[in-house]
Amino acid sequence: MARVNRIARVDPDKDEGATASRVALGFRSHSGWAAVVAVSRSTNGIEVIDRRRIELADSSIRGSVQPYHTAEEMDLNPARAYITRCINSTRGLAYRALKQMIDEHRRNGRAIAGCGVLLASGKPLPGLASILASHALIHTAEGELYREAIIKTSNRLKIPVTTIKERELFDQGAAQLGISAGVLQQFINDLGRSIGPPWRQDDKYAAIVGWLALQTIAR
Repeated sequence: MARVNRIARVDPDKDEGATASRVALGFRSHSGWAAVVAVSRSTNGIEVIDRRRIELADSSIRGSVQPYHTAEEMDLNPARAYITRCINSTRGLAYRALKQMIDEHRRNGRAIAGCGVLLASGKPLPGLASILASHALIHTAEGELYREAIIKTSNRLKIPVTTIKERELFDQGAAQLGISAGVLQQFINDLGRSIGPPWRQDDKYAAIVGWLALQTIAR
């Protein structure tokens, strides 16, 4: 996974024509769904092209929104089979949602050129038995399941992925964009006012990580 380490400063006047049709998707995932914001470059930095919620849990599978919680009550082998089923169904839903967005934007003359995904701590998880023995690891594993579905689906669709830890979003984002964290916060708040509600924290964070992905592919 490509992490945000160095991103070009915002320069809206440079090569604007070559990147005008390029769009990046920013994702902030939750248990069973993710907020997605599509952004493109504008003379002021970025503009929001699309925002939506995508469902990532199969409602036909019992307990699939929090599958590790459900598997906690199972023996290890059935739990492993159940988790595998949920992972596969979630990746299928992620693929269909991203493919739909790609097709919709293509029809409107835009190309999805990159994805930005917010991460948690990024620490590697132990085996399933250890996960199911720890309530904290169960929550961590469920978060990773949905983030990994988005990342692997983007890779499958050959879309470059930029990842950044959520707790570092404003500090790294400000540093990489060459602005202060306060300016970044104000810009994102103003962006929401210009496009109208709803403009929740999910949308704001997804827009920022989408911006970072957009800047990465524009280098």
